[in-house]
Amino acid sequence: MACLSGVFKALTTAGLTLALLSPAGMALAQGKTLKVVPHANLTVLDPMWTTAFITRNHGYMMYDTLFGTDLEGKVKPQMVDKWSVSKDNLLWTFTLRDGLEFHDGKAVNSEDVVASLKRWGSRDSFGGALMRSIDSWATPDAKTFTIKLKTPFGVMLEALGKPSSNVPFIMPARIAATPGTEQIKEHIGSGPYRFNPADFKAGERVIYTKNEKYKPRSEPANGTTGGKVVNVDRVEWIIIRDAQTQFNALIAGEVDIVEQPAFEQYASLKAQKDIAIFDMSPAGSQYIFRFNHLHKPFDNVKIRQAAMVALGQEAHLKTQVGTPGLFKFCKSMYPCGTPFASDNTGIYTGTADPKKAAQMLKDAGYDGTPVVLMRPTDLAAITKLPLVAKQQLEAAGFKVDMPQMDWATLVARRAKKDAPGAGGWNAFMTAWTAGDILNPVTMAMMNTTGDKGWFGWQDDKQIEDLKAKFIGASTDAEKKKIAEQIQLRAMETATHVHLGQYNNPAAHRKNITGILGTGAQVYWGVTKN
Repeated sequence: MACLSGVFKALTTAGLTLALLSPAGMALAQGKTLKVVPHANLTVLDPMWTTAFITRNHGYMMYDTLFGTDLEGKVKPQMVDKWSVSKDNLLWTFTLRDGLEFHDGKAVNSEDVVASLKRWGSRDSFGGALMRSIDSWATPDAKTFTIKLKTPFGVMLEALGKPSSNVPFIMPARIAATPGTEQIKEHIGSGPYRFNPADFKAGERVIYTKNEKYKPRSEPANGTTGGKVVNVDRVEWIIIRDAQTQFNALIAGEVDIVEQPAFEQYASLKAQKDIAIFDMSPAGSQYIFRFNHLHKPFDNVKIRQAAMVALGQEAHLKTQVGTPGLFKFCKSMYPCGTPFASDNTGIYTGTADPKKAAQMLKDAGYDGTPVVLMRPTDLAAITKLPLVAKQQLEAAGFKVDMPQMDWATLVARRAKKDAPGAGGWNAFMTAWTAGDILNPVTMAMMNTTGDKGWFGWQDDKQIEDLKAKFIGASTDAEKKKIAEQIQLRAMETATHVHLGQYNNPAAHRKNITGILGTGAQVYWGVTKN
């Protein structure tokens, strides 16, 4: 373990000295400050442009939402005061609550909401499904907006209260007018914290200060619902890429929270008298391997199927997580233990079968085109996965090139549709919290609308048609049946490969209380004693 001076030196390298702060930042630093090591470096500030969790978490700090979802999966109002729906279920009317104000001092109005939802719908799978069902919008006054539908959309509130990527955050209309294909250039929200662009330095720090004008709801915080009460003056996200340096900083009290410690550190962390473990995502997460459907070799469904059979779950989970009790095998694309989970998975067994995969690869006519599999080197929760995937794929006969980069570079590169040899890619690996993949409409990998879909850009009309039926289903039994049909089609077309479930709890100093298990890393309700 490094001594305190060694930790301070490492943290200074990471950009923590007050000398680096602006004058305004230095003054605020005298107040109560929560210091957090986030799970990744923040480079993309637009929560609609990417599904990266670090950007989602940034969004929750500074923006607010119309609805939220509690820990039991119930949708409750947030910015909305009241709402109603017509008897034919085609006209929804929403009224905003009093006291909503953007950080620039301007009141939040209904036009801001409509513009934000339209931009969200241009990027998000669930939002896109809602947009296709809408006939017209109206803003009869500053606090009221209406949505007139072509056909009933039975999951309206679930869409507006979607808790994870992409979250329908509300921003000023002039900013929301930015096309979804472009990143926003202004960062103004109405949420519990203000983002300070002048103090932001990618790779070193992100600083948020308490929004003194924010008016929390009166209900207790629960999931992403209820009162967002801020008990600290300032939150600093401190970017430390090395897992051991993160550990040392936490033990030395130089930081308060490490969002995602390396899995092998939990035994040591639990032995520390001043450290506690808390799971912000108690429902867990799922690892996935995502194909690029545009380019060879994964433009061939038979080759994607061969990769699916080659990969399996066991080696990935044991190598990446390893710690007993923090991972489990799950055949279902929907998380095990959730309403739509099903073991009816077609060709996918979850067990690696290199011999079968090799024969499938041969039958598919694989010509040796290398698979460009991107590997992030600075995201401890997934950095070992590509190493295992490369080994599993090569055992079945694939050729694999594995360029290494930081997570921020990977997030930027995966948005490129260029050929793999021209700066593009064939595959990458990531993770999704359970809240993102509970059903086929929220699952980004099942956005099969081609160029308008999620990174990988699969085009499959059958999945989209089945999703429309899911949205229109009137009973839970009918929804479950359709969800299973979609899962089977997703397996048949190899949308992606899911690699099992895991948990990666946060570690924090014991003087930090009130952390919420929202599924996202949020810092309202937190007290530093």
